Amino acid sequence: MRKYPLHYLNDTEFENLATLICKKILGEAVIPFTKGTDGGRDGRFHGKANCFPSTTEPWDGKIVIQAKHTTKENTSCSDSDFQKILKNDVVPAIERLKGVKKVEYYMLFTNRKLTGKQDEKIENLIDENTGITNIVIAEEKIQQWLQAYPDIVKEAKLQSLLTPLQFDEQDLKNVIIEFHKTIPDTSIAGKSEEDFTYVAIERKNEINALSQDYFDEIIKKNYTYFDFIRDFLKDPINKSLKEIYDDTIDDLNAKIVINRSAYNAFEHLLEELYDYVITNNSELAGKKRLIRLFLHYMYCTCDIGKKDA
Repeated sequence: MRKYPLHYLNDTEFENLATLICKKILGEAVIPFTKGTDGGRDGRFHGKANCFPSTTEPWDGKIVIQAKHTTKENTSCSDSDFQKILKNDVVPAIERLKGVKKVEYYMLFTNRKLTGKQDEKIENLIDENTGITNIVIAEEKIQQWLQAYPDIVKEAKLQSLLTPLQFDEQDLKNVIIEFHKTIPDTSIAGKSEEDFTYVAIERKNEINALSQDYFDEIIKKNYTYFDFIRDFLKDPINKSLKEIYDDTIDDLNAKIVINRSAYNAFEHLLEELYDYVITNNSELAGKKRLIRLFLHYMYCTCDIGKKDA
């Protein structure tokens, strides 16, 4: 699935997202605070957590929830500005809450990236200065929870953050319709994927982060058609269609480069392109399988996707 660009949210929306997640993993008794009155906390939960940090050993006590959002893309918990937030805001706030016995556990949500090494450093920083059990919930874990809890995505209206991977799909549609006229159902009899070798595909899959399962179960089934596409595009009679195909390749590559970071795996990008073409072209009913065929051909012949790391 696509990653949600959480940097597009504002601070209030991110705090609301943290609250929704906490209602899942802690319980419905999570109480959010209005902006400006948190005193170092955006929400709290008193009691035994549903399943955090695990179902076997859930936290039980006074849990404080804090959110630190950034509108900058690709930021890290190791960045100097976040380190200042930890030392100047987070630690003093926990100390104040501890002084009035309002915190026993502390959860810090942020849409910054977090490495295992930095996670340990932050936990130690807070623990050594406050003695409070704490955890940082960063970008990677939030994205995992959003995949696990689609109802949170719906309630937080995160789908609105995802702009479609748009391109001029009419050109591809026209090529597919003409190609469909040239291949009788019996034309692939006797062929198998072992008959076709195009690129060092394992290396290409690694470079583009395309999973082995998707390649083996979906793409390889289309290998048997690839020679027909190649011959179709090389036929002089189809010169105008080849030019349209090349325009589509150029358009797609530009869109892929711009949007690649929004996808965990390349197959998610391919499937969104497929969905986009389907949604906008009802004329392809009965020919939908050819959309994936052409996208997979483009990928395996290195018309789209990275060729080198």
